[in-house]
Amino acid sequence: MKSVAWMMDVVKEVGAAQCGALSFDALRPLMSERAQARAAALCPQPAGVLVGAFPYFNGHRVGNVSLYARGLDYHLGVSRRLQRACQQLKEQVPSHTFVSAVDASPLPERAAALLSGIGKLGNHGLVICEPYGSYVFLGAILTSYPIFYKAKPVERCVGCQNCVRACPSGALSLKDGQVFFDGSRCLSHITQTKREPTEEERAQLCEHPYIWGCDLCQLACPENHKAAISPLTDLTGQEKAAPYMSQLTPEMLEGLEEASFQEKFGNRAFAWRGLQILKRNFEIQLHKRPRMDGY
Repeated sequence: MKSVAWMMDVVKEVGAAQCGALSFDALRPLMSERAQARAAALCPQPAGVLVGAFPYFNGHRVGNVSLYARGLDYHLGVSRRLQRACQQLKEQVPSHTFVSAVDASPLPERAAALLSGIGKLGNHGLVICEPYGSYVFLGAILTSYPIFYKAKPVERCVGCQNCVRACPSGALSLKDGQVFFDGSRCLSHITQTKREPTEEERAQLCEHPYIWGCDLCQLACPENHKAAISPLTDLTGQEKAAPYMSQLTPEMLEGLEEASFQEKFGNRAFAWRGLQILKRNFEIQLHKRPRMDGY
């Protein structure tokens, strides 16, 4: 019988800075019946979860694209790495199922990371994982292999509230000593939404330094001030397929239709919502009323 420690080492070998493990039963109370059914459809008799933190930080450089979106789309990069890990695990334990999960999965990945003990929860709602701060992508492997690790107490940041003060939209707020997050007010969300922005949101976008995403709460976090540079060259934009890109301009989108936009930028995280969202954001920042054709 293979040790769980060996399995975590496999996840680290494909790029995870930290890897944790816990029983699938530890996550059940946090999952809806529908999510549990989806998990069982992916992995019959789910019994364990391996969760890894994949760093993406490549330094602070001026740009209008969020730090996480300057290299290869993490859905592609992290998925490929986890699929390699699944293949290695399957070769050694062929009688069990191993399925990778990144973002669009039934697993509560953030909760899995925290309960497995690989990082602590920041007031900005992100997982802080040494030595990369909160500049990590989370990915998981759902398996039928029995893992009996129990959930660990969730560790939290020191609570300096720098992130609350840095948030210009009020997405982070402090009440009775606790920080609350309103995702609908988050500027990262607003830069990605397909609905017509409200007048308040339009005014916020006009002042926002990003055309896609937002890093303001992370930049204010002291846990990130000495974040290490990630060695994962695909996620940091050090590979030819998706070279580092910190700045988008209207001219880079000029003359593109959706198909040509996807051909040019489809392996970037900022492309998933499509061309028109980025054009709309540029038009708002240029103080023009955006056309919402096709919305």
